[in-house]
Amino acid sequence: MKTVMVLLMVAVLVALAGAGVFMLRKGRTPGETNKAMARALALRVGLSVALFLFILLSWHMGWVRPTGIPVGP
Repeated sequence: MKTVMVLLMVAVLVALAGAGVFMLRKGRTPGETNKAMARALALRVGLSVALFLFILLSWHMGWVRPTGIPVGP
């Protein structure tokens, strides 16, 4: 389960990097880069929501447990 969470987090970062690339790149038409950047950011938001819901589901099903910060002696 933790592997799926890490993969989703990497996908979020890749979508964010893609939006940054589209923001810096000049398109052939004036609105082309804006649409591509908006799609990449929408994908990032969707992946972030999916990751959050997957973490909640995993916690509810008992697949992962919150451990908190370990307290030293």
